[in-house]
Amino acid sequence: MAHNGVDIIDYVLYTVYPTAAFFAIGYAAKITKMRQVYTFVIQALVCFAFAGYYLAAIPMGGAQGLAVILAMFGVLLLFMARKKKIEPAEEEEQKRT
Repeated sequence: MAHNGVDIIDYVLYTVYPTAAFFAIGYAAKITKMRQVYTFVIQALVCFAFAGYYLAAIPMGGAQGLAVILAMFGVLLLFMARKKKIEPAEEEEQKRT
């Protein structure tokens, strides 16, 4: 198999970094009681930032697949934020019960 300049342990770490950031944002948002819309938007921006960094900084396209997945996940998070912004009544109704 051809070597693309990225070792397997590096690739695993490239997967762990955005995951840790994603969960840290979720945890911080829960502690500060941030609205879920803003949590989704911040998480999407972090996904886009990691995707852009991986495309630009990893040599020979070593993390190109991971960057594409992160970008798609960022788009999904933006759709989720849009849905929460359009239908905020459900979120507040669940808090009351």
